[in-house]
Amino acid sequence: MAWTHEQMAARAAQELRDGDYVNLGIGLPTKVVQYVPGDMQVWLQSENGLIGIGPPPFEDEIDPDLIDAAKQTVTMAPGASICSSSMSFAMIRGGHMDLTILGAMQVSEQGDLANWMIPGKMVKGMGGAMDLVGGARRVIVLMEHNTREGGMKILNECSLPLTGRGVVHRIISDLAVMDITEEGLVVKEIAPGVTQETLQERSEPRLVFALD
Repeated sequence: MAWTHEQMAARAAQELRDGDYVNLGIGLPTKVVQYVPGDMQVWLQSENGLIGIGPPPFEDEIDPDLIDAAKQTVTMAPGASICSSSMSFAMIRGGHMDLTILGAMQVSEQGDLANWMIPGKMVKGMGGAMDLVGGARRVIVLMEHNTREGGMKILNECSLPLTGRGVVHRIISDLAVMDITEEGLVVKEIAPGVTQETLQERSEPRLVFALD
């Protein structure tokens, strides 16, 4: 049985460390904020200029002027700070983000990431993804293991335009947790009920199993 989106987000939250400055990508990664341990101080940064994103707002807390990079309404944690977008990107480009958790359309066994466009389809731009994968100390991809049609998303080589080459450290999918290493794609955890054979069938690269 595959992990749900909530279980995937909770697993990704285990990657956080006290005092980390973290950027969460659009989509599924935004759920991670709901699973930050209450006794942990993590500074969630949004590239539009907010450092210190709090938990999702209740209905009576919604402020339409307080949004993240995905244009979702957010709250501010105690001690949070607002700055210009240019200052926010300077933090990213300056290497001050300990971690970024992003979605992806494709990831290669070498850690190449494609997550910003599909040729022939209208896109608004690459957003902050290219800056994040180049500036963050650690990059984790949080995504479905396969497409809705069952196609491969974990590949020998990405076929879509790259966001970054050799930038991904860990993949957390609905089926497994995998690390990008010199020895190949190493499986560290598998979702309950998912066999090694099933995982290999749904991944293009040869997998190395070193389960924790």
